[in-house]
Amino acid sequence: MALRVVQWATGGVGVAAIKGVLEHPDLELAGCWVHSEAKNGRDVGDIVGTGPLGVTATNDVDEILALDADAVIYTPLLPNPDEVTALLRSGKNVVSPVGWFYPSEKEAAPLRAAAEQGGVTLHGTGIAPGGISEKFPLLMSTMSTGVTFVRAEEFSDLRSYEAPDVVRHVMGFGDTPDKALSGPMQKLLDGGFIQSVKMIVDSIGFAAEPRVRSTQEIAVATAPIDSPIGTIEPGQVAARKFHWEALVGDDVVVEVTVNWLMGEENLDPAWNFGPAGQRYEMEIKGNPDFTVTVKGFQSDIGGEGPEYGVVATAAHCVNSVPAVCAAPPGISTYLDLPFISAKAAPGLR
Repeated sequence: MALRVVQWATGGVGVAAIKGVLEHPDLELAGCWVHSEAKNGRDVGDIVGTGPLGVTATNDVDEILALDADAVIYTPLLPNPDEVTALLRSGKNVVSPVGWFYPSEKEAAPLRAAAEQGGVTLHGTGIAPGGISEKFPLLMSTMSTGVTFVRAEEFSDLRSYEAPDVVRHVMGFGDTPDKALSGPMQKLLDGGFIQSVKMIVDSIGFAAEPRVRSTQEIAVATAPIDSPIGTIEPGQVAARKFHWEALVGDDVVVEVTVNWLMGEENLDPAWNFGPAGQRYEMEIKGNPDFTVTVKGFQSDIGGEGPEYGVVATAAHCVNSVPAVCAAPPGISTYLDLPFISAKAAPGLR
């Protein structure tokens, strides 16, 4: 029998997750929680553009908690541990791209207790953090020995990211430098990326200092730049870099970096992506050294279709559901779950 899945929230990742559930042979959509009253009571298919699915969206949390379902794909903009605790206690496995990739014991303890009480599992996954930033560098590191350094880095042009409120009010683009540097973005990103760094440190076996060093940089526009939030004027923030580093003494042994630019022109400092363009990179230094470049998750500027990194994030969640449902109660990270793959398209199986 197919596993019954609830989708929590219908932003970009949520919509992609619903479509992924519909394509997965082992899953069926059982319910959907929505934030807005405007979506409450609507057929989920009408919300995501697939045509009627016979599943009605609700903004009633108690209705979701009472639903007969095996798992929830939990994709709000910001995580709420109280919501996840309630879902776990109700007997629903939770898969999420917004946290819990490799939680500290302090963060994990109440969630693990709720999961054990409900007889279910919590798993954090996604793309970055939650994939490119730790899972796949660790996977690739098996082809080297005597590892001295691991790097995971994102290079993305945010002009294709169609979430203007997030870009302006959360990411801080279009702000003054002082406001952006003191805004919430660093703290929000720390929550996931520090877990990524610590997973690599622990798995590789580096004797790194407990504290992960977090830093950020900004670049401002030198001329007007068209963007999803309108025109970014000269002097306003038009590019951001975030770095997380683990050190053994003075040596950086793990480095995770995010480069977000509103294009490569009219920036001070004059940042660019280099000849390789938008991409994710993973680098291992050891015997031998090697670099892996991944392209295709960043959409072309002005092109048709969704932001493919969003779709990939949702796919990683969807494809993880069967393994998470089969895992023992508690919290399972990538280090606990078996190898996971996608499934063939409906017409090819």
